[in-house]
Amino acid sequence: MCGIVGFIDQRKGNEKKEIIKKMADRINHRGPDGEGYFTDKYIALGHKRLAILDLKGGEQPIFNEDKSMVIIFNGEIYNYEELKEDLKKKGHKFKTKTDTEVILHGYEEYKEKLFPKLRGMFSFVIYDKKTQELIGARDHFGIKPFYYYKKKGCFMFASEIKAFLEHPDFQKEVNKKALKMYLIFQYSIHEETFFKNVYKLKPGHYFKYKNGKMKITKYFEIDYSKTNESYENYKKALQKVLEESISYHKTTSDVEVGSYLSGGVDSSYVVSVAKPDKTFSVGFNMPGFDETEYSSELSKRLKVKNEKKKITSDEFFNILPKIMYHTDEPHANLSTVPLYFLSELASKQVKVVLSGEGSDEMFAGYNEYYEPTLLKLYTKLPLSFRKSLRKLVTPFPHFPGQNTIKMYGQPFYERYIGHGSIMSEKEANAILKSALRDNETISGIIKPYYNQVKECDDVTKKMFIDMHFWLPQDILLKADKMTMANSVELRVPLLDSKLFEFVRKIPTKHLIKKKTTKKIFREIANLSIPDEWANRRKLGFPVPFSKWLKEEKYYNLVKEYFNKEYVGEFFDSEYINNLLNEHYMGIKNNGRKIYNIYVFLIWYEVYFLKN
Repeated sequence: MCGIVGFIDQRKGNEKKEIIKKMADRINHRGPDGEGYFTDKYIALGHKRLAILDLKGGEQPIFNEDKSMVIIFNGEIYNYEELKEDLKKKGHKFKTKTDTEVILHGYEEYKEKLFPKLRGMFSFVIYDKKTQELIGARDHFGIKPFYYYKKKGCFMFASEIKAFLEHPDFQKEVNKKALKMYLIFQYSIHEETFFKNVYKLKPGHYFKYKNGKMKITKYFEIDYSKTNESYENYKKALQKVLEESISYHKTTSDVEVGSYLSGGVDSSYVVSVAKPDKTFSVGFNMPGFDETEYSSELSKRLKVKNEKKKITSDEFFNILPKIMYHTDEPHANLSTVPLYFLSELASKQVKVVLSGEGSDEMFAGYNEYYEPTLLKLYTKLPLSFRKSLRKLVTPFPHFPGQNTIKMYGQPFYERYIGHGSIMSEKEANAILKSALRDNETISGIIKPYYNQVKECDDVTKKMFIDMHFWLPQDILLKADKMTMANSVELRVPLLDSKLFEFVRKIPTKHLIKKKTTKKIFREIANLSIPDEWANRRKLGFPVPFSKWLKEEKYYNLVKEYFNKEYVGEFFDSEYINNLLNEHYMGIKNNGRKIYNIYVFLIWYEVYFLKN
């Protein structure tokens, strides 16, 4: 796990060396074990290393035999040994024991056909010195980040946006067009980030850049092609694929590998198979917001060591500016904060950890994926009827079932936007300053994805949407940024390309049975862990922010932010203060909406008023 940076401009070599060093130093937390650079009259490349494989010989950049090509790489390739043997047979010579060099020779041999062969998490660039062409790629699901900036003949890229701040040609400007959808989704959803002219390379894509022109191509599709085998056949084969993936993710390392452990089935199963020496858990000292007792108990049963920490309310609020610095863009998933503390705890003992991210999207694990029979029957009614009923009940005071009627009075691509939906388009526009209100719609963003799976069942549609939005832009982003902020590499064995190749064929009826989500996965997990852990309902990572906000101390802290002078540049101050007061007085639970706005303001201060 590492950090990569680079740029192409017209500066001379000495200037390039000075700038690339400053850019790399900005993300030193991603790789404090070493650094390396390459510059010529055209390009500058920089690398910060967290040493995991070939501890002594794996420094980057790495060159091919005649030094005509050079690579910098962030990630891990779990099948690199198999690929290496294949490349050796084809005549390639290796100087290191790294997966990085395998990618370089693999590209020489296979060009872009290499990328689907890579089993792992990655973002990298390869520079061809002879042709002055730059090739970059990001892994299948977006486990590793890749950002780029292009404007007026300057092209730069990095693992984190903050590296661009050190380049003289980078023009720092807020992309206010990103704000409305952020308020709705709780994370940045567009290719263009909250920084103007800074973009995310999408998961499963690669690019080629030459002579000022960039061409981006997709190499991997998330596709569901169901087959018709017996449940027991699927279960037996899936168990083997799962255990193989966990083994790959643990053993591809020259340093100790630990594991995160919550009270849920995902991390519990990973720990039961991987059997690491150390596990790590965090929680809050408040009833209903602490699962560390479950992780402690399971660790005892599995005979592994468990380290845990209870996070205080002051620790939560005090760390938020640092969190927003490390996320690069405003990010309002509350679980980002405990994940930071969890990574800080782990960093004192290990460099690599396993975690359970990706299981819910892979195996249909979210509670929202289950729809009762009555609800399924209701959705069979004509949409026009459901729309009329929605319109009829909306003005009335709240009554049981009203929210369901309102939600299902919309087309699928409006009622389901992913796991993290916070507010409606109407309310987002109401919160924003009038000049920032626009006609951008949720359906305009979601419908092109929905159209790709419109013939599938609703569960598959939801999984497809989450695999493209919630998973890469929320779950995996916070996983990467919070662990790397503490110089820890996080691996996700339940989100593996070979595993997906198998799981995508399993019919939905085997994923959700009656009221049980990810049924087939839970039954496999139950072979290794007790019923209580295998069957526990999905909780996520509960955070008591809404409860703290009813305390005068934290109410006043947020109120101070909501009334700062610059707030009117973005929001209707009266509206957001009303949201806060309603929550404080117990009229309405506006906690998540308030947190959305609050952390945006913290992010803005960090990057535009203090940095």
